Order: sequence, then C-alpha cells, then structure tokens
Amino acid sequence: MASPFVGEFAGTLVLVLLGDGVVANVLLKRSKAESAGWMVITTAWGLAVLCGILTAIAFGSADAHINPAVTLAFAITSGNFAKIIPYWSAQFLGAFTGATLVWLYFLPHWKMTEDQDAKLAVFCTSPAIRHYPGNLFCEVVGTMLLIVVVAAIGSKALAPSGLTSGLGPYFVSMLVWGIGLSLGGTTGYAINPARDFGPRVAHAVWPVAGKGASDWAYAPIPIVGPLLGAVLAALIIKAAHIA
Repeated sequence: MASPFVGEFAGTLVLVLLGDGVVANVLLKRSKAESAGWMVITTAWGLAVLCGILTAIAFGSADAHINPAVTLAFAITSGNFAKIIPYWSAQFLGAFTGATLVWLYFLPHWKMTEDQDAKLAVFCTSPAIRHYPGNLFCEVVGTMLLIVVVAAIGSKALAPSGLTSGLGPYFVSMLVWGIGLSLGGTTGYAINPARDFGPRVAHAVWPVAGKGASDWAYAPIPIVGPLLGAVLAALIIKAAHIA
C-alpha cells in the first residue's frame, strides 16, 4: 500500500485533521478548549505539520511535501514536473478527507455554534481585513518564506554539522509555528492551497449544521498566493544555489 501518492494523501489528511481540529476546538461552542486563543491554534498547526510530514514519509512519500506550493517549488528547482499532478491530487483528496473527519468528529458542536463565520474558519482561511491585493501579498510572502527556509534547513551548508540529520521535520514544524505567530494574523496563513481548498470544498458539500456560504469570492487568494510564492521561492533558491 505504501507509495508516494498514499504518503501525500495520508500526510495531508493528518495535517488537516489536526490543524482544522484545533480551530474547531477553539471556536466551536461547548468545546473544552473554547476561546483558548491564537497561541493554541498556531502551536497545534505547527505540530500538525510535524505529524503530517512523519505520516507522509511512513506511508511512502520520501518527499513529504503535503503542500502543492512546496511541490511546485521543488519541481521548478529540480526541473522535474512529473510529480505535480499525482501529488496535487493526493494532497487535495487528503485535505478534503481530513476536513470531513473534523466535521464528523465535532458533529454535535456545529448546531450549538451560531456564528457562521466561525464554522467556516474551522475549514478554511479568511482575511482579518478584506483587501484582496494586500491579502494576496501576505500569502505570497508567507509561502515564499516557508519554502526558502525549508530549503535552507535541508541545505548542504547545514548538513555537515549533523544538525539536520533526522531533525528536518521538527525544524519545519517550528518554522510553521513561527510563521503563524509572526505573520499569520492577517490572512490566517494558508500558505498551502490544498489545506484551504480541500476543506473549503468539504464545507460546501457536507451538511454542516447552520453553515453559511463558503466564501468562494476569497477562495482564489489562498490558492494563487501560495503558488506565486512558490515560484518566487524557487527563483531565490536557484539564484542563491541553496541545495
């Protein structure tokens, strides 16, 4: 059963199950973690990335991208685009399935929660201030930072010291935690098209009690922004010869 497709699917599923799960924990009524706050959300998302990467590797994806933007960036830097379609497909399906499990896990809490925006926020991102050019810029910069630093973590400049041996997933987890704490407050730091689009589709298709619209007007931002950020990151990585 283990394969790169299964690994990307399983890793992204775990990422979204734990990531969207913490948002549900904090925002939905009658949860024991209700109103726990941004620190809890960003910390759990960082740990969700760690768990997603480890799961992806265990299930057959040595790349463990669990993010279409990462897949695109490393396709550009390597010149090999063969993984884009299978990885993107697995990542979307994993994100959709993870979000579906979150809906089922918190099933009694949706009816108890009147705020439709809070329900949508469990599944996908939305801006604190709706300003599409500014929101796009935030997603581009956040994703660019993510990918450049991920490349730096795995670079030969660090490898000789032994710092990255087996610790790469933990460093990436801390990186995502840091991005959330420092830059996440403007758009909710999607920095991953599958993480936003798959759950948004799940919100749209499943009968979530008392839900509102899925905000498709904003949906292109957390898709296009991270992909643009990936392209810029790839250009920086190639220009700086980070490898």
